[in-house]
Amino acid sequence: MIRILFYLLIVLALGLGFAWLADRPGDMVVTFGGYRYQVSLMVAAVGVVAVVAATMISWWLIRSIWNSPYAIARHFRVRRRDRGYQALSTGMIAAGAGDGVLARKKGKEAAKLISSDQEPLIHLLEAQTALLEGDHDAARRKFEAMLDDPETRLLGLRGLYLEAGRLGDRNAARHYAGRAAAVAPQLNWATEATIEELAARSQWDGALELVAAQKSTKRIEPAVANRQRAVLLTAKATELMDTDPAAAKTAALEANKLEPDFVPAALVAARALLRNDDVRKASKLLEHVWRAAPHPEVADLYIHARPGDAVLDRLKRARKLQDMKKNNAESALAVARAALDAKDYRSARAEAEAAIRIDPREGAYLLLADIEEAETGDEGKVRQLLAKAVRAPRDPAWVADGVVAETWAPVSPVTGRLDAFEWRAPVEHIGHMIESDEPGKTEKPAPAIAAPVAAERLGEVAEAEIIEAGPAVVVAAEPAARNGQAPAVVPPASQAPAASPPAQPAEAPAPKPSVAVREEPAPAPAQPDSARRAGASKIPPPPDVESASRQDFMPRLPDDPGVDPDDEPEPQATRFKLF
Repeated sequence: MIRILFYLLIVLALGLGFAWLADRPGDMVVTFGGYRYQVSLMVAAVGVVAVVAATMISWWLIRSIWNSPYAIARHFRVRRRDRGYQALSTGMIAAGAGDGVLARKKGKEAAKLISSDQEPLIHLLEAQTALLEGDHDAARRKFEAMLDDPETRLLGLRGLYLEAGRLGDRNAARHYAGRAAAVAPQLNWATEATIEELAARSQWDGALELVAAQKSTKRIEPAVANRQRAVLLTAKATELMDTDPAAAKTAALEANKLEPDFVPAALVAARALLRNDDVRKASKLLEHVWRAAPHPEVADLYIHARPGDAVLDRLKRARKLQDMKKNNAESALAVARAALDAKDYRSARAEAEAAIRIDPREGAYLLLADIEEAETGDEGKVRQLLAKAVRAPRDPAWVADGVVAETWAPVSPVTGRLDAFEWRAPVEHIGHMIESDEPGKTEKPAPAIAAPVAAERLGEVAEAEIIEAGPAVVVAAEPAARNGQAPAVVPPASQAPAASPPAQPAEAPAPKPSVAVREEPAPAPAQPDSARRAGASKIPPPPDVESASRQDFMPRLPDDPGVDPDDEPEPQATRFKLF
C-alpha cells in the first residue's frame, strides 16, 4: 500500500512538472562539435526523462541476466526448503497423533530437504519418533544432542527430565530440572521440581528464593505462590522450633499471615506464641482457624493453652469452641474429652453420642468406650463399643499418596510432591480377603462319579447324593439337605458290620442323571465322648446307618455341653437305607 502511494506521488510530481513547463514556454540551445542544437524546453524535458528511463531499464535487464543463475538456484532452494518444512510439519503432527511410521518417514524426508543445523526441530521429531518406537536410548541421545544448541537446550533438558521420571530416577530428574531452573526460572515444571528437591533436603531458604523468583516472573498465580511460601515457612518454623525459637516464630507468623486457614501454620504459630506466654494472641489465632476448619489438634492446643488450668477451666474453654462451631463432630468430641477429664460422665456421654449421630466413626466409639469403662466398668458394653469402633469408618488423618501420617509434613514421602498431605479420612479397602490354611493352594474341582443310590424317607423315594471321601461314603438325601440337616456318613464295606449291605461299585450305571458325587477329605478318626463334649467338630461315622441319630452327624458348638447319645431319645429324623 505504501509503495502504491509512493508511485502515485511520483507520477503526480511529474505531471505537475510538465504542466508547469507547458505554461512557461522557452527554448534550449546546445552547441556541441561546431553544431548548434535548439529545441523547445518541453521537448528537452521529455528527452531527459526518456534517457533516464531507458538507462534504468537497461540496467535492470543487465542485472537480471547477470544474476539469473543465482536467482534460479535460489528458486529451487526455496522450493526445497518449503517441501522440507511441509514434511517436518506433517511429521510433527503424526508424532503427536501417535503414528510412528508416518513420523519416521516424514522425519527422514525432512532431514534430506533441510539441514538439521538450520532447523533444530528435526532433532525433536527424531526424538519423538524414537519414543513412539520404544527406542528410549536413541531418544536420550537426541535430547543430549540438543543441549549443545542454545536454542534447544531447554527442550533437551525437558526431554531428559521426562525420561528420568519414566525410569524412576528422581535424582537425575531433579538434576535436569535444576539446570533448567537456573537458565529459565519462569519454567513451572523446572522450578517446582527444584523446589521439591530443596524441600526434601530441608533447604528451606533456597526453596523460598525460587518461589520468590517464580512469583516475580508472574507465570504463576499469586495465590499459588503464597500457598507454596506458607508451606515452606511452616516447615522451616517446625524445624527451628527447638533450636531458634525467635526465627521459628517469625517464619510461623508470616506463614499464618499468608494462609490464615492453613492448620499446620496456625498450630506452629500458636506454639511459638505460647512459648513466649502470649496466650491471648495464640488463642485468637486458634479461634480463627477453628472457625474455618475444625481440627482436633487445634482443639487440644486451645484447651491446654494454659498449663495451670484446672479441668473445669479446660471444659469451659472446650464449650467455648463448641459455641463457635455448633453441630460439629469435632466440637462435640472436644467437649466430651474435656468432660471425661473432669469426670463429668453425663456430659461426656451426651456429647460423644451426639458426635456419633453427626459422624459415626472409630474415634467417637472409642471415646464412648472410655467413658463407659470409667463410669460403669461394664466390660460387656465396652466390648460392644469396641466392636462398633472396629467396623466404623476411620478417623481423618494426614494422608498423602496413600500414606497415612500422624503429623503433617511438607512433602510426600512417596513422590516428594510439595504440599501433598491432606486432612481427610483414609481410603477404606473394598471387598474382603479370602483366607486359606495353606497359602498358594487352590482347590481343584472334584470329578463327578455316577453311582446308583436310592434313599427312602417316610415312604417316599428321594434322590440322594453320594460323597465319596477316601475310606468313607457320605449319603445325603436331597430333602434333608434343603432342611439344613447334615448328610449321613456310611463306613465302607470293609469296615461296616455284616448286617450292613455292601455298597454298589462306582462303575455301575446310574439310573438317575440328577445324582451328583464329589470328593471330600476323609473324616478325622473317632474321638471319645469327652472330646465331643469339649467341642469337637468332627464326629466319627456310626457303625450302623439305620440306628444312627441326627445328633451323631451334626457338629457341636464350642459351648455345647454335649449329650450322651445313649441317654438321648431317638429324634424323628430321616432314616436312610442303602440298596
